[in-house]
Amino acid sequence: MLSLIWRFSRPHTLIGSSISIVSLLFLVVFCSPHDGHQGMHVFNASGQVSQSAKVVGFIPVVTATVTGFFSVLLPTLFVCLACNIFITGLNQIVDVELDKINKPQLPLASGELTLNQGKRIVGIAGAIAIFGAWFIQPFLGILITVIAAIGAMYSLPPIQFKRHHVWAASAIALVRGPLINVGIAIHFATRLFGWPLISLTWLTPLVVFVTAFSLGIAWFKDIPDTQGDKIHGFKTLALVWSRQKALKSGQWLVSMAYLFLSIFWFLIDIHTTAGIIHVLLLAIFWSQAQRVDLNSSVSIKRFYMFYWGLFFLEYLILPFLLA
Repeated sequence: MLSLIWRFSRPHTLIGSSISIVSLLFLVVFCSPHDGHQGMHVFNASGQVSQSAKVVGFIPVVTATVTGFFSVLLPTLFVCLACNIFITGLNQIVDVELDKINKPQLPLASGELTLNQGKRIVGIAGAIAIFGAWFIQPFLGILITVIAAIGAMYSLPPIQFKRHHVWAASAIALVRGPLINVGIAIHFATRLFGWPLISLTWLTPLVVFVTAFSLGIAWFKDIPDTQGDKIHGFKTLALVWSRQKALKSGQWLVSMAYLFLSIFWFLIDIHTTAGIIHVLLLAIFWSQAQRVDLNSSVSIKRFYMFYWGLFFLEYLILPFLLA
């Protein structure tokens, strides 16, 4: 059963959410100004910076820091992943007939998981996400509620953003770009330090890059699904334009995002290593995109998973490049 739930959760989205949230915590703690200085901070048991405690020695400092990290990170991660499962699971419930054509390997579409079981998982995940977020902090409660609402409108009629490629891409980009990055960063900053002071040096380029990258996710994910989407009346970019134009549009958009980051680190922040690394990543992305065989679903899906790997990688390397 756990294996079915894992597959039902769409693991690549869970992994992406987990890496992005952990990365944002590190960026807030080590790459943003607070108390007029940067570096190692001492947290108390509630996950806030200790204002009066005098901690002496390496072991106590590390212990206090780790305790604070996890007292803030784990609850936040838990409710965010629950929200992720709610959104992806709801989409599969609504699209179960469509997925029998496009993604027959998914647990609901294959019949391994019943519709009632899927609804229970989604209902529990949604309740955990929203009530858990409000319990942690009202700001996080508002953020998760808004994200869950957008996720519901993405899948559920009569709004059903996913039926039209502009609205579908906008919803995905809004959530993955500004809402998660700005929202979770502010949540961590207020929870840890008492005020939402974030360094725009890393937040601005990250939001711009991930927003563009998320538009690519919205366009690329529909390329292999044109058969089912056409039958069910979904106006995806791959159908409205063509598979080739959808791939090329995403390729150029993501390339511009990588160029933006490279120029930003080279010229604005004068961070040469970060600039060089993003130029290299652009070259790798371009070479993989050029190899996609649009007549092969296997080739398209392999590229799509590679693309998610680049999404993971950006969040993994950014704290190390900037810390």
